[in-house]
Formats: sequence, C-alpha cells, structure tokens
Amino acid sequence: MQVNVSSRNTQVAKGDRDLVVKKVSRLGEKFLGMQSAEVHFFEEKNPRLVDHKEVCEVTLTGHGHHVRVKANGPDHLTATDLAIEKLDNKLRKLKTKLQAHRSHRDPNKAKQWASASTDLPNGLLTEEAPNEADHTVEEIAEYVESFQIVKSKVVENLTLSPVDAAMRMDLVGHAFYFFTNADTGGPAVVYRREDGNIGLIDVAEPSEAA
Repeated sequence: MQVNVSSRNTQVAKGDRDLVVKKVSRLGEKFLGMQSAEVHFFEEKNPRLVDHKEVCEVTLTGHGHHVRVKANGPDHLTATDLAIEKLDNKLRKLKTKLQAHRSHRDPNKAKQWASASTDLPNGLLTEEAPNEADHTVEEIAEYVESFQIVKSKVVENLTLSPVDAAMRMDLVGHAFYFFTNADTGGPAVVYRREDGNIGLIDVAEPSEAA
C-alpha cells in the first residue's frame, strides 16, 4: 500500500515520518486490498486542546471505498496511533456493512456471514481468522438499521458562487448547502467544518475522478 505523508503549519521530523509510514503500512497488510493512504498532519489552534494540538488525518482508499479518520494527540506519533485505532474500528464496521448488504436481509445468509472469518468482502481481507462468530445476526441488523433514511427533501438548485452559498447556508442554519457552482457549472456543496471554517466540495468529471 502506498503511503503519502504531508503536513501543514507543523513540522514532522523525518524519523517520525518513517515511523508513520511503517505504522500505517501495517494496517494495509492486515486489511488487504487497501491501495493507498494519505496521512496529513496539522496543528489545532484551539486553546482548549493545547495538550492535544497535533492532529493526524488519515484517508485510506481501496476497492472504491474511502475511509477517513482524524485524531488529536500531544505529538505526531500518539495522534497517529489513535488514528490507526479508529481506522481499525471503521474497517471492521465496513466489513459488517458489506456483509449485511450481501445478505440482502436473508437471515440464513446473514448467519453465514456472521459465523465466517473476519475477511472483508471485495478484497478487503484480513489475514486473521477467528475461532468464533465475529458478528451476530442482531449486530448486523442493528448496523444496517443505522443507515435508514428517515426523511427526504427536494431543494431548489440555485447557481451561486461558493461565498454566496456559504452565506445562504448560515441564513438557513444548516451545516451544509447544495448548489450549482457558478465558477464551474457543476454541482457542489459547502459545509461547516469541525474547526468552524467552511469547506467546499465540487463534483469532478468522471475522467478527473478516475
């Protein structure tokens, strides 16, 4: 698995970078099929997090899936360890989701998946094989239920600049706002980030996203 390490407003020593690559690569060896990992470090400016100001953001990509986590720590390596722990949990949840999807809510198939190894479908495999069931039918059903869509809404698709869209987002009190980006002509979303700033997501053309 290819691992790229980058940083913003914080200095990551070469020795730490090498250790980060090794730590993240081990996760790729455990869950085969993950093709790349982007590890990004930055410093949190929140005074409340002065003892956990270093942030490690990791995005794993493989077989059409993107798994992203973020963790804070007093130093880069501690933040990395916490992020890897979160990634491990997310990948196991992804496995459960894929198992439940394949079972098509068939109790017999779900039971077969629940009693199978911890291998992830579609090539997201772990080399460990437990001696007992990894997930019960009830756990799989509960996880699927957590993705139920309880409300749908049709919104007006306005052509706006990202700044105008962000202003409208604040006016309606939402955490995101869908619009057509006047700069690109394509669909886009502005959203409120955890750090209080605003993010912009543009939809790339198929050739650009490949």
